[in-house]
This record gives sequence, structure tokens and C-alpha cells, in this order.
Amino acid sequence: PETLTAVLTAIYNNSKAPGFAVSVVENNALIYQESFGKADIAGNRPYTNHTIQPIGSISKTFVAGAIVKAIEQGHFTLESDINEILPFEIQHPKQSDAVIKIKHLISHTSGLIDNDEVYIRAYHILPGEDLSSEGAQLMTDGFGIEQRETMPLKDFLAAYFLENGAFYSLDNFASTAPGSNWEYSNIASSLAAYLVEVVSGMSFKDYVETYILSPLDMQNTAYDIADLNNGYVASLYWNKNIPLPKYANDSYPDGSIHTNNEDLSKFLIDMMKGVKGESTTLFSQTGYEMLFESLLPAGLLPSDVGENQGIFWFLKNNQIKHDGSDPGTTCNLQFDKNGQSGFLLLTNMDASTNDHANSYFELSEKIENAVTNFIHNN
Repeated sequence: PETLTAVLTAIYNNSKAPGFAVSVVENNALIYQESFGKADIAGNRPYTNHTIQPIGSISKTFVAGAIVKAIEQGHFTLESDINEILPFEIQHPKQSDAVIKIKHLISHTSGLIDNDEVYIRAYHILPGEDLSSEGAQLMTDGFGIEQRETMPLKDFLAAYFLENGAFYSLDNFASTAPGSNWEYSNIASSLAAYLVEVVSGMSFKDYVETYILSPLDMQNTAYDIADLNNGYVASLYWNKNIPLPKYANDSYPDGSIHTNNEDLSKFLIDMMKGVKGESTTLFSQTGYEMLFESLLPAGLLPSDVGENQGIFWFLKNNQIKHDGSDPGTTCNLQFDKNGQSGFLLLTNMDASTNDHANSYFELSEKIENAVTNFIHNN
């Protein structure tokens, strides 16, 4: 571990990341967990294993867990028609006879797509945050992000998908039939989460808390920053000189879980045990199998994304993985298909622009190589 820490310290010192955290798991055990840099540069607060930050789209793997749990509880199947569950009907304006099934939502093949112009408006700066800061002005002037309260998930989805909705547009729908084309969709992911809310009678947040976070003892994980200890919450950075204000997203299930290195490693360990058939903590063994089973016909997923997809999880180069990115946060979580080894990386750095993304990919590649060598020599 000392050697890996030395290597990661050197990587950190040559990176543009304010801070980052790494966990490494092998043979069902945490073999390394360390954090580097700052959670808050101005406040000189170190990034530690207790530092809490959002994990972007890795949150979709928690939607995946909720979907499997709801299936095990008998609420629906992957073949269920979403309009037989929803309290409102989603009509596909370009495919009048389209039947959108849950399997389409959880594999990004529903034809319900992110209209970026509209989707960006789901982000909002939280009330009470200072709008005069450089980071706030970047979000308000640069991206048109307002300061306001969060809309209820149902209201946001209705505004997006229903013809009289404030966010409705034909550009919210692909022209292809469900199941025939792959297009990554945040909004369809949150719609899948909302279905769990409808069938369970619980808010999606409470459902995830009850059936995923509590059983894994993830006590410092939540969707709302307000539910967490503010002293541990990281500042998120556009670059090392520009911290961003605290923000949220109406479409919260697709990317707004806040967690820390310690908690997320518990989730990683359970997923790795699950892929080996060695966990029944969250689901039956069949439930874990369902999560990681290839769902798409060969060749439908773009090859740079992966070979295939399970329930939100990507299957690529013998790895099961998901990454996540939002303003000021970029993260990765992956493990091999036999569940022997895996790792996670959390950073409070941005990858929204090409320059920022290149800096992140350079960092993550170096960390992955260091971790691979560490596992190989362990």
C-alpha cells in the first residue's frame, strides 16, 4: 500500500484535480482505500475517505438496483409496458404504435432522449448559495442555470413528456422505434426510477434508502445534500481556482447520489460478490445475475461504449463498469466480470469541456494503471 500511495501522490501532484479518492477491492475484501488533495481549497480542508461528493451517473447503478428489487417484489418485469404503470400516458409523437418497456428504459433504447437544451434546465443552484461568486456566474450566465427550489420528480417528468408540459418538445423523442437504437438517456433513467416510486408507494429516495443503502450500511450517502453532514461535503470545482455553488437536478435519480469513498466501496464489494453468486444482501442470486446479463443485440451498443449492457451497467473489455460526470465531479467504478478485483475513483474535478475531460482521462488512466500494477503485485 505504501508504494501505491507514493505513486498516487505523485499522480495527484501532477494533476489538475483538487482532490480524489481511490478504493481497491480484491477477493471480496477492501485492500486499499486512500484519498488525496483537497475537499475545499480555500478552506484548506483535506479530501478524506469521509469526504462526500456527488457521483454523477454512477447513480444509475442504484436505479438498476431499485429496478431489480421491484421486480423481485413482483411489481413489474423488464417486459412491462411503462404506460400500464404510469399515472399519465407517454405518447411517442414519432412512433404512434410504440410500446416502451422497462427493458428499453434501463438499456438506453427507449427513444425517450435527452434534449440538452431542456435537460440543462433541470439543474438549479440551491437556494441560499451566493450568486455573485465566479462559479455561480459561470453556471447562470454560461449555462442559463437558475437558482430555485427542486421540482418534484413526477412534475418534471410530466413537464418533459406530456404534450402540454413546459419542457415538451418533439426533440425529446428519437425517430426510431423502442429497442432499435441506442442513445444514452438521463431522462429515461429517471423515468425508470419514477416507475419504482409509482409501484412501491414510496419516494424513490426512500426506496433506495430502505432497500440498498441501509442493508449495505451506507450511512453517509443520500440524494439531498441537506440530509448529509455539511462538514464533510466537498466543494466541486470548475478548475482549481473556481469552486461551484451547491446545485441539484430535478431529474435527480440519474445522477445525484452523494456518497464517500468509504460508503461507495461497500456497494462495490457487494456488486463484486453478487457477480460471483456470493451475495444475497440486496437481492436473490438471480437478481444479481439479472443486473449484469447482456440485454442488447450484438452491435447495437457503440463499440467505444462497450460490448453490451446489463441493467444500466456497461460490459466492456471483460469489465463491468459505470462512470459519472456532472459539473465539478467526475468518477469511475469498475470490476472484472469474474468479480475478483475492482476499484473506484472519486474526484471533485470537472470534465464538462474537452480540455477538462482530457485532464480527467489522463488522471484516471494513470490511476487505473497504478491500481492494476498494485493488484498484480499484491
